[in-house]
Amino acid sequence: MRCAALRCGAMAHVSDLLIAVVLIALTLPLMVIVSLAIKLDSPGPALSKREQWGSQGHKFQLLSFRTESHALQGPNRFWTHPPITRIGAFLRWTRIDSLPQLVNVLRGDMSLVGPRPHALVHDVQYSSLISSYPYRHHVKPGITGWAQVSGFRGETPTIDLMKRRVELDLWYITNWSLWLDLQILFWTALEICRGRNAF
Repeated sequence: MRCAALRCGAMAHVSDLLIAVVLIALTLPLMVIVSLAIKLDSPGPALSKREQWGSQGHKFQLLSFRTESHALQGPNRFWTHPPITRIGAFLRWTRIDSLPQLVNVLRGDMSLVGPRPHALVHDVQYSSLISSYPYRHHVKPGITGWAQVSGFRGETPTIDLMKRRVELDLWYITNWSLWLDLQILFWTALEICRGRNAF
């Protein structure tokens, strides 16, 4: 796909790094406070790490603030109603739990915008059910994406909904531009301000 090469280009990479550095600098005090709050709220580490598929078969550790009981965590877990800590609900509702993924962007594992990564078990499941699904991995996964700002956020309980999300992801990959990324980032910020799930 045309965008697979473009996303590896200098412009996309540099813009990701510059914006990520600025966002980390702006949110660092908040991240320190959140880390302390998580540690005080329940035993366990402040960060949660999950192994994910990146681009071109690359695996990486996805970082998030821990929102679940540490004893109940696992790399391929999936619950319809996952048990969360007292502070976890707030972190998920505000999407603050995803802030550590800016570090993934600095590491080169993720982009600010791209197909949202799924659990490894779901990658295996949907790759066998949706023929176009593996093309999502032609680019780096993103903190937010075209599918998310188009209304396909959170859980996808049916195969038809997942097919639609994949279609939107592939449209983004084919039509990528820096201007499109900036629009998606703006719409994501707007949705968060409205109190909606934008990731």
